[in-house]
Amino acid sequence: MYVIGNVTLYLGLILSVYALFAFLFGAFKKNEKWINSGKNGVLAIFLLTTIAMAILLVALATSQFKFKYVSNYTNLHLPLIYKLCALWAGNAGSLLLWTFFLTLYTALITFSRKMKGNKLMPYIASILLGNTLFFYFVMAGVANPFELNEVSPIDGNGLNPMLQHPGMILHPLTLYLGYVGLAVPFAFAISALILKTVDSSWIRMTRRWTLIAWLFLTLGNVIGGRWAYMELGWGGYWAWDPVENASFMPWLTTTAFLHSVMIQERKQMLKVWNVSLIIISYALTLFGTFLVRSGILTSVHSFTNSNLGLYFLIFMAIAILFALYMLMSRFHLLKRDSGQFESFLSKESSFLVNNLILVGAAFAVFWGTIFPLVSEAVNGVKVKVGIPYFNSVMSPLLLALLFIMAICPLIAWQKSSKKNLQRNFLLPSALSTTVAFLLLALGIRQAYPVIAFAIISFMILTHLLEIYRGVKARHSVTNETYPLAFIKLLTKNRRRYGGYIVHIGIAFIAIGIVGSQNFQVETMKTMAIGESIEIEDYKITYDDLGLKQEGMNDVIFAVLTIKKDGKNLGKVMPEKIFYSNWEEPSTEVGLLSRWDEDLYTVISSWEQDRRATFVFRINPLVKWIWFGSFIVVIGTIFALFGRSSKEIVPKYFNSRQVV
Repeated sequence: MYVIGNVTLYLGLILSVYALFAFLFGAFKKNEKWINSGKNGVLAIFLLTTIAMAILLVALATSQFKFKYVSNYTNLHLPLIYKLCALWAGNAGSLLLWTFFLTLYTALITFSRKMKGNKLMPYIASILLGNTLFFYFVMAGVANPFELNEVSPIDGNGLNPMLQHPGMILHPLTLYLGYVGLAVPFAFAISALILKTVDSSWIRMTRRWTLIAWLFLTLGNVIGGRWAYMELGWGGYWAWDPVENASFMPWLTTTAFLHSVMIQERKQMLKVWNVSLIIISYALTLFGTFLVRSGILTSVHSFTNSNLGLYFLIFMAIAILFALYMLMSRFHLLKRDSGQFESFLSKESSFLVNNLILVGAAFAVFWGTIFPLVSEAVNGVKVKVGIPYFNSVMSPLLLALLFIMAICPLIAWQKSSKKNLQRNFLLPSALSTTVAFLLLALGIRQAYPVIAFAIISFMILTHLLEIYRGVKARHSVTNETYPLAFIKLLTKNRRRYGGYIVHIGIAFIAIGIVGSQNFQVETMKTMAIGESIEIEDYKITYDDLGLKQEGMNDVIFAVLTIKKDGKNLGKVMPEKIFYSNWEEPSTEVGLLSRWDEDLYTVISSWEQDRRATFVFRINPLVKWIWFGSFIVVIGTIFALFGRSSKEIVPKYFNSRQVV
């Protein structure tokens, strides 16, 4: 296994160099034989990476402790599923996984029917192979997943308990698929610049690839938030940790790109901006990998024992400088034949404002993330930027973004008349104002949540109104029943209405964020068995404290009975799990989740006389975050396989300047 594993790494490195040369030489000489040879090289590299992955997975599953990676991240008593998940627990394994996804994407694009005979293909493959070459170089020379121990241990160190959670099975996989996926539109954009193909063709070819990468980034962030909520025991789902920020920033810029490309497709505008967004998004994925592997910032997610930061920093600098050179050298072509904004009150203007907010948010997160490094460089003291900074900056940006998302569906392209705006927004404005007054009547006096919920309701209503008008128009033109018209409207216009579904999902997420951030109630109390505590409408009774065994682990658990308004809601069991191979115990929260709020309980400490100290939190509306995330995923998948329809209803609406 050792020999075969290392052979795959060195062969992969050599073949990456060869295939890169074959594509570039074939493209320069217009020689199909060399291009086909490069394609065969891509297939061979993918097969080698697959073999390397299989070898490491088998070694992990069968506890081959002669491999240093296996002994560092597994032990004999670790469940099989987490032995396999140890593939991404350390640097060497995660780099191999990254390379596997990268070669998979490269093979899918290289052998795609749509790319057959396309002059961009050799350059796209070359750029992706440049990435592959770097990862193979790092694995072969610095972080070899098949490195052997001098003496094979009887047992391994085991896996970090925080990674032994179902969320950690999917969270790294989805994030890596998102990170690696953004290399695809980057490769398309740079290839288009190389060939001076500055029209919208490369954007149309990459729409689905970009949407897939965005979907996986969304899943990765949401699953990571859910893991933090359930596993860390602090009561939140997003701590603005540097590595969390590293995955959030490219999500923001990619979201901006997905909106701004619609302007380029329709109006031939923002060409420079769109290429810049793709370069920034790709650069931020490299920045994220640099943060994780450099250890320069403290994070529960980072590989702090890594010496790879310098390599990623150099590679990131080379990639960005090359991309910027290509952008500046083609700047005059990108600016040629570019359309102009005709009115501030237009859909394209709203998209531009949307972009500015998203990019501004990304910059604010970036600045807060790197500020400790800047302060250390200037003053010699690493000043940590905490949650209050991020919340205070992002809260108004969230409201501004939701407002722009609310008005965008009902604003016309090119120019909207005042009469049209009044007709479209009168009803949603009236209803959202009613929501604000209802909240005030219920006793809510904080300005931010009142304004936020009013804007959220305004956003949901404008989207529902747009869908209703589409159904009504289709019914009147085609004579279909309303349910059939609704189904046909959505399925014939997947891209548009899939986007609306995503927007509604984001509105639900915003409900959960605003509710949980502004109305959380927290208390801590030391209790004896049989004692009760009342918090808000809940009565919590401490019934028992026990010890149990789960495999090699000791588990301290408490039993709590929950009542609300006199009604028995059941029992929860917060736990502390002590691992034989880890100093610090992990926390398992006792959670009672409802649509209006979560009751979140954590056992903090206990005494010999079985008294225990608990932290109780009431987190309003958190469930809406997970529900909204589900709606976002559904809407993205729905839009992923759709094209703009040319049937009756879109034409009808376009003629009336309503879309």
